[in-house]
Order: sequence, then C-alpha cells, then structure tokens
Amino acid sequence: MTDSNFPGTLQWTVEAKAKLKNIPFFARTQAKARIEQLARQAKQEVVTADLVEQARLEFGQ
Repeated sequence: MTDSNFPGTLQWTVEAKAKLKNIPFFARTQAKARIEQLARQAKQEVVTADLVEQARLEFGQ
C-alpha cells in the first residue's frame, strides 16, 4: 500500500486551509473529513480552495 491509501495524507493548499478556518470550530473536523472524501472521490491528491468551495455548495452552507 502507498501512503495515499491512508486517510489524512491529502495535502491542502494555503488558500484551502484558510477557507477551512472560516468554518466554525465545532463543525470543522466533520467538514474537513467530508471535503477530503470529495477530494478522494475526484482522485485529487491536493485539496484546493475551489474544492472547499464546491463542498460548501454541495453541503448547502
């Protein structure tokens, strides 16, 4: 197995991290997990600000 098969190994851009910090702390862990799930489904190795925004729209927030 490669490292990319393990949860939590996705890289985040600076912009994506900044957007994640805008999410209230009590929802941030769950939001991060859902965003990373979307990234994996899209075969992305890097979470971008665009992906965070896409997740926000899909999850209705």
